[in-house]
Amino acid sequence: MEKAIQEWIVAERSACYELFASLVTREAPFLLHTDVTEAFDAYVATEAGSVLQDSPLADAFHAAQEVAVLGERLYFSIRKAVGDWHYLVIDVEAMECRSISLSGFLSATERVVNVGQDMDARVLNVDLSPFDRGLPRLKDPRSIGKGVEFLNRHLSNHIFEDVGKGDERLFHFLRLHQAQGRPLMINHRIENARALQQVLAQAEALLADASEDAEWSQVGDALAQLGFEPGWGRTAAIMRETMGFLSDVLEAPEPKALAEFLSRIPMIFNIVILSPHGYFGQSGVLGMPDTGGQVVYILDQVRALEREMKRNIHDQGLDIKPEIIVITRLLPDAEGTTCDQPLELIQGTEFAHILRVPFRSESGEIVPEWISRFRIWPYLERFALEAEKEIRARMGGRVDLVIGNYSDGNLVSALLSERLGVVQCTIAHALEKTKYLHSGLYWKQHEAEHHFSCQFTADLIAMNTADFIITSTFQEIAGTRDNVGQYESYASFSMPDLYRVLKGIDVFDPKFNIVSPGVNEDIFFPYSESERRIQLLTDTCMGLIHGEPGEEARGQLRDPDKPLLFTMARLDPVKNVLGFLELYARSDALREQANVLIAGGYVRPDRSQDQAERNQIERMHQLFEEYKLDDQVRWIDMQTDKNRVGELYRCVADSRGLFIQPALFEAFGLTVLESMSSGLPTFATCYGGPREIIEDGISGFHVDPNHPDSVASVLSGFLARVDEDPDHWMQLSQGGIDRVQARYTWSLYAQRLLSLSRIYGFWKHISGIKREATRRYLEMFYELMYKPRAQTIDQG
Repeated sequence: MEKAIQEWIVAERSACYELFASLVTREAPFLLHTDVTEAFDAYVATEAGSVLQDSPLADAFHAAQEVAVLGERLYFSIRKAVGDWHYLVIDVEAMECRSISLSGFLSATERVVNVGQDMDARVLNVDLSPFDRGLPRLKDPRSIGKGVEFLNRHLSNHIFEDVGKGDERLFHFLRLHQAQGRPLMINHRIENARALQQVLAQAEALLADASEDAEWSQVGDALAQLGFEPGWGRTAAIMRETMGFLSDVLEAPEPKALAEFLSRIPMIFNIVILSPHGYFGQSGVLGMPDTGGQVVYILDQVRALEREMKRNIHDQGLDIKPEIIVITRLLPDAEGTTCDQPLELIQGTEFAHILRVPFRSESGEIVPEWISRFRIWPYLERFALEAEKEIRARMGGRVDLVIGNYSDGNLVSALLSERLGVVQCTIAHALEKTKYLHSGLYWKQHEAEHHFSCQFTADLIAMNTADFIITSTFQEIAGTRDNVGQYESYASFSMPDLYRVLKGIDVFDPKFNIVSPGVNEDIFFPYSESERRIQLLTDTCMGLIHGEPGEEARGQLRDPDKPLLFTMARLDPVKNVLGFLELYARSDALREQANVLIAGGYVRPDRSQDQAERNQIERMHQLFEEYKLDDQVRWIDMQTDKNRVGELYRCVADSRGLFIQPALFEAFGLTVLESMSSGLPTFATCYGGPREIIEDGISGFHVDPNHPDSVASVLSGFLARVDEDPDHWMQLSQGGIDRVQARYTWSLYAQRLLSLSRIYGFWKHISGIKREATRRYLEMFYELMYKPRAQTIDQG
């Protein structure tokens, strides 16, 4: 690339110089992708610049993720495709282009931030690439997020290619299985894989003669004489089918048969889920600091997992009670919630509990008050050790899966999985690194408030120790053609004067799997299912929409018959609720066509404990005053009762309204699923998860929050078309319902997650993919980098 660009620089020196100089004279230290592409497109639209229209510079500028400007030099990071990065420097004064290394590019960005820094200064380089050797890697970007399928294809051939060795590993894996002190699957009578293959044929013949509905009590004695134990299935038909899959694997390992067999092995009885920060409770917590969609996600996840585990255990022919523990922080100052209760049964479950463990000060005293998720890092190691004691006491040391949530929970899960010797799954929910522009380079400016030096280090550790990672969308891993994914942003970055990451995470690692959550179908169901709706809830929600203004509501709609434009989110700049309100306020067409309903934050700023949220609340009131919105906009406090929220969506649908999700970025978008499943046509940000959830124009619409006039035009155009053709609203409504029911249910989620747990646990055991060298490297990184940084945070 650099050679072709240099040839054009020589051939079209004047045009190239003008283009490069236009970037230098902007006097901005960093130019983003949109800045670079807009500058190039604007210049080639001129007569002088038209000669560069189809040049190699066009490819370079349109693929540039950022440009660092250092004096008369432009340092380009160019992303040709997911994970395919190239780095160039253009010396504007000398009019020369050359390729540089990743390290050279990061060094340049550091010198932009630290003016005058010595180019040759020694830097701590974090590089995990040496540990990739020998481990399978995806090659096709289309396979990203489908790691388990790739792993099955790769390892089923690799492990079993040596005759006998793979069979023996599988045999020993089965021999390990036991529950409550009793062996499962096979017993001591079967001595090796060859013997297993022989008795399988006998067992299948025995089961063929039995009634299909016969259970272990009827056929178990005969099977036990052959060397089998319970766990093959509830009925003779299921037992025979499961044994058939194993026979196929032993005869000729094929990925599909192997995956089917592994999905039936009784492996998952006890699950630990980590979510330390915020107020984790079942009611009255949403809207509290650091408390939102993650809580809803985990509670719905737990209910779905318990249902699926109970179904699996029943079908496997066992009578074992599963157990799920959600470990979070005990908060003595519970602010009226149940977060001061050490143990709490999760509603809708039989065997799942919230277990709360306190944070302790250096002297061992319990810390009573809430602590921001950005400041909890000094407490987590001790929290993990105390959680381990509770786990061993409740589960007897048997844990089959540890799931971490968010950066803090993932770090604790990494610590626990190592000590318990258990499969580790991580779920990011959202990675802070991509929320703040150049957050790595400017970490010092964020440190007092956000402590990114701890958080990004914790993320690197947890991502690389995890056995598998689940994400809600492809974009969360690898982004889009023009935008880097959340995980890909950790591939390489610099934190000046701290460390430089040359290889942090590889999005082609088969540990990544897309497992999208669902919605609670008992709460979020279509508005048209009138027999399921509760009149009391409907009346309550109509009061929220049309009631008198007060401490929990502002505005009263002058024309209540207009359709409602509904948005619901916490008042956070990234959620962009204020941006949506302002675009409505400035659009004469929208104000003529519709009213607005906002559920977010608190109407009274003094009720918020968060300064950033208070700033947003005060600005909301300013917009009401500035644009005189009180008779067209209804603003109510954030709603935390999920039953009420479900009915609120349906009441808005009754008005033939719309749901707007205007976030600048949304990692997934549970509210998008909730509104779609309620039958409410949904318009959501094109940045992040909603881009994958919504099929544009079929089950909703994508909108670009960076172009508010365009968003207003799209909304107004839709409302105008619905005026002429009411069926158009119905088509979008039904399209959203169909999309959710086909792709986003908790039942599908639970099946997938448990299957992943079994398969990764199997491959971890028999293939040697234990990442031991990686763990040792990361342990050193933890001790020498994370702990000293965490100790700098004031615990007072």
